Amino acid sequence: MEPIPWELPHTHPSASGQVRWNRSGPPDAPAVVLLHGTPFSSYVWRGVARALARRHRVYVWDMPGYGESETFEGQDVSLAAEAGVFAELLRRWELTDPIVIAHDSGGAIALGAHLVDGVRYRKMALVDAVSLPPWGSEFSALVGEHADVFARLPPAAHEALLREYVGSASSPGLHPATLAALVAPWVGDGQAAFYRQLAARRHDRGYTDAMQDRYSRIGIPVTVVWGEDDTWVPVGRGRELAARIPGAHLQVIPGAGHLVHEDRPAELTATLLEFLLDDLRPGPPSPPSA
Repeated sequence: MEPIPWELPHTHPSASGQVRWNRSGPPDAPAVVLLHGTPFSSYVWRGVARALARRHRVYVWDMPGYGESETFEGQDVSLAAEAGVFAELLRRWELTDPIVIAHDSGGAIALGAHLVDGVRYRKMALVDAVSLPPWGSEFSALVGEHADVFARLPPAAHEALLREYVGSASSPGLHPATLAALVAPWVGDGQAAFYRQLAARRHDRGYTDAMQDRYSRIGIPVTVVWGEDDTWVPVGRGRELAARIPGAHLQVIPGAGHLVHEDRPAELTATLLEFLLDDLRPGPPSPPSA
């Protein structure tokens, strides 16, 4: 998928640093919030967001430590901290029962906010979501364990390693300009931040472990979407997740890796639009899952 212009003109002074965000679509339409994962940003949602904004009010944001949002030494970029910022933003946006669509570690954040913190959603779509162990690639585990060593790599070596890692999230391969855009936040001054967030994910396993027994209590409509060729979080994890959530539907997209948004954007958008069809009809919000 070729790049399109992407801007996050609004800011929010969160507990973990300044967050950049944007909103598009009709102001009175059903609200949809998109969450990205690691090591990406809201940029991966650009095509889907534009399509959904025709009939939904779409919110996108870069998590603290990612994309256009603030990064700094000592920043808390744990899943628990990111979930807290997510809840902050929902309060700022005055969203009491949004539709949530989340990818990768954004899935863990969405699940945690709902199951642990009691944040209400109307429904939820989980795309190649971090949710069940083991998660994370061998590369991310190695780097997370030795983040201080990798952070001292010469810039050229770091960028080459980074390009190889990010590119492996795609099955057919990323458009060169897209790869450049995904890598850009992590080069130059962003090099240290890249290794900080991988180190944080190494210590985040307990966050998802604590939620596993609660998946069976989710009482809102859920769809699980997975790239059939995902090597970062294999499709078997998606099948297990869907089986644990009552009434959840699993949609496997052939020819797509972990970055389904880039590999098969039309198929992903069609799947999500089908899931959102009845949102345009009024109805009471679902209660939070216990």
